[in-house]
Amino acid sequence: MKKGLVIVESPTKVRTLKRYLGGDYEVMASVGHVKDLPPKRLGVDKSKDFKPEYVVIRGKGKVLKQLKSAASKVKDVYLAPDPDREGEAIAWHIAEELRKGKSENGQRFHRVLFNELTRRAILQALQAPTTLNKNRFESQQARRILDRLVGYELSPLLWEKVRQGLSAGRVQSVAVRLVCDREREIQQFVPEEYWSITATLKAQEPPPFEAKVVSRKGQKLKIENEVQAKEIVRDLENASFKVREVKRVERKKNPPPPFITSTLQQAAARQLGFSAKKTMMLAQRLYEGIELGKEGPVGLITYMRTDSVRLSDEAIKQAREFVSEHYGKEYLPARARHYKKGKLTQDAHEAIRPTSVKRTPEALASYLEPDLLKLYSLIWKRFVACQMAPAKYDQTTVDIEAAGYLLRSVGSILKFEGFLKVYGKDAQMEGEDKILPPVEPGALLELIKLEPKQHFTQPPPRYSEASLIKALEEKGIGRPSTYAAILSTIQDKNYVRLEKKRFVPTELGFLVTDLLTAHFPEILDTAFTAEMEQGLDKVEEGAVSWVELLRRFYSTFSERLKAAKENMESVKAKGVATSVKCDQCGSDMVIRYGRTGEFLACSAYPKCKNTKNFTRAADGSIEALEEQETETGFFCRKCGAPMVKKRGRFGEFLACSAYPKCKFTMPIPTGVKCPKEGCSGELVQKSSRRGKTFYGCSRYPECDYAVWDRPVPIKCPSCGADFLLEKMGPKSEGQLYCGKKGCGYRSTLEKTKEGDLRSEAEGIKR
Repeated sequence: MKKGLVIVESPTKVRTLKRYLGGDYEVMASVGHVKDLPPKRLGVDKSKDFKPEYVVIRGKGKVLKQLKSAASKVKDVYLAPDPDREGEAIAWHIAEELRKGKSENGQRFHRVLFNELTRRAILQALQAPTTLNKNRFESQQARRILDRLVGYELSPLLWEKVRQGLSAGRVQSVAVRLVCDREREIQQFVPEEYWSITATLKAQEPPPFEAKVVSRKGQKLKIENEVQAKEIVRDLENASFKVREVKRVERKKNPPPPFITSTLQQAAARQLGFSAKKTMMLAQRLYEGIELGKEGPVGLITYMRTDSVRLSDEAIKQAREFVSEHYGKEYLPARARHYKKGKLTQDAHEAIRPTSVKRTPEALASYLEPDLLKLYSLIWKRFVACQMAPAKYDQTTVDIEAAGYLLRSVGSILKFEGFLKVYGKDAQMEGEDKILPPVEPGALLELIKLEPKQHFTQPPPRYSEASLIKALEEKGIGRPSTYAAILSTIQDKNYVRLEKKRFVPTELGFLVTDLLTAHFPEILDTAFTAEMEQGLDKVEEGAVSWVELLRRFYSTFSERLKAAKENMESVKAKGVATSVKCDQCGSDMVIRYGRTGEFLACSAYPKCKNTKNFTRAADGSIEALEEQETETGFFCRKCGAPMVKKRGRFGEFLACSAYPKCKFTMPIPTGVKCPKEGCSGELVQKSSRRGKTFYGCSRYPECDYAVWDRPVPIKCPSCGADFLLEKMGPKSEGQLYCGKKGCGYRSTLEKTKEGDLRSEAEGIKR
């Protein structure tokens, strides 16, 4: 007979656990949540202390039936979803469903927390299970209801006042505001000119070195313009350069603490170019288990949603033994390193670390995909480094006098690698040595050249994924499990976009942020949002009632919502005013929001139907874009004039160049016939309700054939299909594949050939 049923949320975990538990336990997966609030209505009774209405998620009925059947055959049920609040909610709802409609007959429900999926950790957890944590569940429940109240009551207001399909969120809206506020700082920034002067000097022994002018007659020097710079250069050209002071100190650089969720996401973004979403997806796989040949699935890292830098004594011991054995005792500090936790740290889990330091990246290289190996290497090196000795530098500062000016040069030489040893050549490149010649006070130096340089102060940089996560963490907004979701959501909702790996707010992002800030200042206030997060932490600690937390929030929110319904201006009706004039009637143009994005429209509509695309200048002002009409190789079916590509409210289309004499328009054809049997249509470019481009049959609704990727009229050399599909993602454009099931052909489209393909496409030829 089985010792019990172990329920996890992931099928991957099932394989890992079965390997370590053999046949002693039945192991099954819930495949995520089994219950949630209803998808199409609020599902919260505000009149009854915010009582939630949970329903079984569509498609999970079969899973629950299988879990109930397995649970009926054992006495002990071990609930082992992820060891966080969301995992607690999954465990709580599974227990509720398994208890339903029958007496327990002595059946016992246990909560099991796996911080790592190794044999030792799994067996220890099963031998010392805990009970379900009501406070942790209620904390997650309060978060879910808070987000539901904001989302389901605020979003319809945006639909009414701006456009359909928008959403607002308690945390996501604050993240968008941070991006918008930073963009406005950049727009309002006025650069200031300043200059620097560098002298290249030569001592009696090589090498020559550079020194910067820093002060004059004991006062810090600020060189504001070219006139001042030239004056200083004149003063120094014939001056005598004499060493006034030489300071030599040993400088230590300590290793950073092991990764927590936010710092892992930041490091992966900076060093590997990974998005937060990709980082967490890869980390989840490393945690749940990777097939290591004969070993089977092995969990390679500890739980990856954590805000704690704490390490277990056993992990520290492992690291110190590894360092001593592989790098030498000189690389081992006298005492183990313990890192201090932050003020807002929950400290529920260890830091992110390898489950076994002996599994080096080199040892796993043949088992891990390239991106998995890169992330594992990042985690492994950071963990090992955190228990190593500091790097040591000899730093020399040379102060030089000349004509009443002070010049300074700082050089440093790495004399002991310490923890940098684990990073190899990468660390050496980062901290490249700057060597100064041996000089003593009173020594005279020869001037080789003086170089004045003009500079301008720079605006604050736009947020990257790494810096936005850091800002959210510092302000106490969100928690480790939410950062990746926040960044994905604000992009999916078209409130921000990534340009050169930096977040830029869209017009829609600006507009929604301004409306919400004006009418819901608390929700968009970073301090208020952080306070709510702390309130949720207190619910988990049992210090605050979840109902009381929701009451305090909703009393203010409901009043604001009522006032906003009456007072918020309808942008949908009037648009957003600009200073741009209509070039057809002279009226002001306004920004309107369509399914495919924002555009300028004449405020005199419907008398004047002029529309234009626009851009924002560096100072934030709106500038209309004159449409460039380019020939497409297609010709008007009515008058024979060339067709040009244009963009309207519903995306791109072809229009007759003889407009307004001829008003013929048509969707953009691909030159590919519809593959559906018996259909005489062709595939044309279309736009979905959310503005996403797809390709569908021209005979819709008679034929509903559609694909997301662009059809290209090239026969598949493998199976003979009439066309291939071109992937349309920014990183995959030009990659061709066959869409026929079971074919699998892939190739690359030559850029020079695209024009030929378009000219060969079916259409009206001259």
